[in-house]
Amino acid sequence: MAAIKSSEMELYNKLVYVGRTAKVVKGGRRFNFSALVVVGDKQGHVGYGLGKASEVVDAVSKATDAAKKNITSVIIQNGTIPHEVVAKFRAAKVMLKPASPGTGVIAAGAIRAVLEMAGVENVLTKSLGSANPHNTLKATVKALASVEDAASVAARRKIPIEKVIKG
Repeated sequence: MAAIKSSEMELYNKLVYVGRTAKVVKGGRRFNFSALVVVGDKQGHVGYGLGKASEVVDAVSKATDAAKKNITSVIIQNGTIPHEVVAKFRAAKVMLKPASPGTGVIAAGAIRAVLEMAGVENVLTKSLGSANPHNTLKATVKALASVEDAASVAARRKIPIEKVIKG
C-alpha cells in the first residue's frame, strides 16, 4: 500500500493508549509518556503513530504527526469490508468479519479506533491472542491492508468477476 498525502484530506484523530514510564533519579522519579494515536478521514484512509515525550500533550502531538505520515487506504464496500480476514502481528491476532447494515462496529480498544477512523460502519471482530494495544493496532491495520475487492481477485486469477462473486 502506498502512503497518501495527509494534507489533501480532513483528518480525525483518536488517542488509543497513553503509557507512563518512571526513571528513579537522585531527586525522585522522572516520568516519560508514550502515546499511540490513530488518524483517519472516515472514508477509507487510516494511519497510526507512536510519540514519546516528557509531557502527555507533547507525546500526543508527536504521535499525531507520525500517524499523518503513515496513512494507507482501506477497501470498504457498503460500509463494511468485502470478506473475512485474519491477521497476526507478533502475539496479537485479529479477526475481522463483514456484517450486515445496522450491526455497527463490534470491537473494542485499538481495533475499534482503527475501524472507526477508517470509516467502517458494520463489522464483527475478535481479538485472538495478546491484548497489547500496540500489537493489536498493527495487526488490525495489517488485516485491513490485506483486504481485496472482487475485481482485483478476478484480475489476479485471470477469471471473470462473476466466478469470484459466486464462490
